[in-house]
Amino acid sequence: MRKRIGITLGDPAGVGPEVVRTALASSQLPRGAEFRIIGAYGDCSPGQPTAETARAAFGALEQAADLARRGEIDAVVTGPIHKARMYEVGFEFPGQTEFFAGRCGVKDFAMLLTGGALTVALVTTHIPLHAVANALTHSEIVRVGLLLAAFVKRRGHNAPRIAVAGLNPHAGESGALGREEIEVIQPAIAELRSIAADSAVSFAGPFSPDTIFHYAAAGEWDAVLCMYHDQGLIPLKLHAFYEGVNVTLGLPFPRTSPDHGTAFEIAGKGIARPDSMIAAINLGAELATSR
Repeated sequence: MRKRIGITLGDPAGVGPEVVRTALASSQLPRGAEFRIIGAYGDCSPGQPTAETARAAFGALEQAADLARRGEIDAVVTGPIHKARMYEVGFEFPGQTEFFAGRCGVKDFAMLLTGGALTVALVTTHIPLHAVANALTHSEIVRVGLLLAAFVKRRGHNAPRIAVAGLNPHAGESGALGREEIEVIQPAIAELRSIAADSAVSFAGPFSPDTIFHYAAAGEWDAVLCMYHDQGLIPLKLHAFYEGVNVTLGLPFPRTSPDHGTAFEIAGKGIARPDSMIAAINLGAELATSR
């Protein structure tokens, strides 16, 4: 069957409309897929977000979630939104990841990003840095680690090698720089190994965060389980700035998004690169096919 991919434009005052248009006009998308633009978008001025453009983005998300839940589309690709404007019109979620999980009634979900040779999943996401240590729990590391392993296997790695990053500099330096590695992360890795013992998935770590991404990008690991948002996103964007893709794990359907924002400052100038949107559409179609 032809896979039906629903695409939202995000905030229409941003670069979403033009990168979607350029992506659909390219020859780099799967020929066996159908693409459907979701949402009602009125006139707007590029680079000038308003309450109306935020409402249009919000409405498109609601429609996309509804269509996907009813099985009328096989995957959702979302354009970038402007969160501050979205909050002003009633959007009550930290981001699109949490929105789709909420609309699907899913509690077991996580944020993953992939691009180039790196794939990273985040144990904690949109919280202040000072809150990370308290939010980091044994059960959350295990939960997100299992979601990450399932994603990597789904993409064709029959024996995924997953590295687990430490939280502190030098992975805690044997407790001298923090005890989270000893008291929380290491026991979680032990449980992940026990659960994965018969599934050919290997978990190792905790590794020093200042070196593990180098080895993962070199191909020694298939993915890295990260403890907080920027720990994973900084290396991912340094390594694959133009082709990174955001994926929501745990939903009943694939949801992907380009790993960039609205870029209002260049909207409408015809210089926004479509690479990340092309990658997001391709990955959405791939995941829909492998369901």
